[in-house]
Amino acid sequence: MQSIAIAHKHTLTTFVNSSSQTAAYLDIGSGPPLLLLHGFFGEKTCWLPLIEILQSQFRCISLDMLGFGESSKPQIQYGVAVEVAFVRQVIEQLNIEPCSIIGHSFGGWVASAYALKYPNSVSSLILAAPAGIRDDSFCGQYDALRPLLWQTPVVDWALQLAKPFARLAGKSDQLQEISGWRRELMSQPVARSFLMSRMRPEDAVDTVEKEIHKLQIPTLVIAAGSDETIPLWHCQTYANEIPGAELAIIPNANHGLPQTQPQVMAKLIGKFLNN
Repeated sequence: MQSIAIAHKHTLTTFVNSSSQTAAYLDIGSGPPLLLLHGFFGEKTCWLPLIEILQSQFRCISLDMLGFGESSKPQIQYGVAVEVAFVRQVIEQLNIEPCSIIGHSFGGWVASAYALKYPNSVSSLILAAPAGIRDDSFCGQYDALRPLLWQTPVVDWALQLAKPFARLAGKSDQLQEISGWRRELMSQPVARSFLMSRMRPEDAVDTVEKEIHKLQIPTLVIAAGSDETIPLWHCQTYANEIPGAELAIIPNANHGLPQTQPQVMAKLIGKFLNN
């Protein structure tokens, strides 16, 4: 297995390798290792509100997954298996196995896929509003975003030219939101790759709902009661299929659990891990 370089608190430690991939992470606190995997448009600092609370009990390692934040962004076709391989290298090089893993949204999908492939490497699994359950209703929802994925300046010129017309039509806020999506998508190779390759039901080849019944790892699933991104039944599927899994629903919470519900999450996680 090839090595990667580790960027730790903006200090780069280089490992000899052929691909020159870099993994950036925050390493805060002391105690049993707790690896934190962010969501689809997130990065390592998304976890800081939660880390502030947990750092007295756990060594919190918040990783920028491949293609996100300050980690390497190779121009490849991204998939969950690619992220699992990246996480594996990081865990091995940091020598933190077995460790507990917390995954939010897309990070929950990666965390569960990692636990399926490397069960002896994971002591506990915490899935916060996890993606990774096949849901054909998602297909087609993002078709309107396809032009925003085109890597051509023509799209940016068109958005600029549309500004005066949007102002006249009272649609400036909507255009500004679309322009924001464009900037995000251009800076996120993982998002582009997923949206380009997963528009149809038959593209959902690496969801985990058919495999998670094999997990024998203590698991806590945290759901947001008012989540408009990940339906509640996705969380319930994880909790029902993983033997012995616990399900905690935070009422009136939205999808951004690590930022909006750190106190509640910390209480749930502390109780779960300490038990």
